[in-house]
Amino acid sequence: MRSGLATNCDNFTLDRPARTIQEQDMKFLRKLNSLPVFWILLSIPAILMVRGYLAGNIIAMDMLHPTGEFSARFMIVAMIITPLSVIFGNRRWIGWMMKRRRSFGLAAFGYGILHLIFYIIDMEALEPILAEFWAPGIWTGWAALLIFVPLAVTSNNLSMRRLKQNWKPLQRMVYVAALLTLAHWLLIHDGVGGALAHFIPLLLLELLRVIIIYGRRHNEPTQRESL
Repeated sequence: MRSGLATNCDNFTLDRPARTIQEQDMKFLRKLNSLPVFWILLSIPAILMVRGYLAGNIIAMDMLHPTGEFSARFMIVAMIITPLSVIFGNRRWIGWMMKRRRSFGLAAFGYGILHLIFYIIDMEALEPILAEFWAPGIWTGWAALLIFVPLAVTSNNLSMRRLKQNWKPLQRMVYVAALLTLAHWLLIHDGVGGALAHFIPLLLLELLRVIIIYGRRHNEPTQRESL
């Protein structure tokens, strides 16, 4: 009897460290998958660009394209999450992206601000900024960033509660900002390949989302009639 009890105790003692290690691994993975760590990952390109500029390795003009491109990329990623959820349904990776959609949107705004800062540094004075303000390739960028301000400010639960039914229509202004961003990109650069490569997937996914939603609504009356 004692021998059996001792054996069980020994097994428990041996299993306990293994369980502790497994629990520690799970805690580490949860921390690695947390929003603060995700935000650090989103900020790495900005940190590297600012560091390179402060070190004198990169000039402000060379920072305009990458900061603007990262802003557009994160905006597009935030926008494609909705059509992906309609297309693929309640998948685990969709849920993971949904929880981080605000982070992508705020990152887009942050890189847009960084883009503006480098633009101001590159122009060096207010006069040349005002001189080219009404150029189509310039004012579209200003307008897109201006729209992003209320979207970023209200991208939180408190704003959702206060704005109530007005919150979603406000956030849908991101589609206007996306069109302005696309126009800004196309008008500023000579080639259109980069802009189209980023925005065409978004357009296709949005079209597919509309088709799926329309199909579901069209099928609902038919299903009711068959019942």
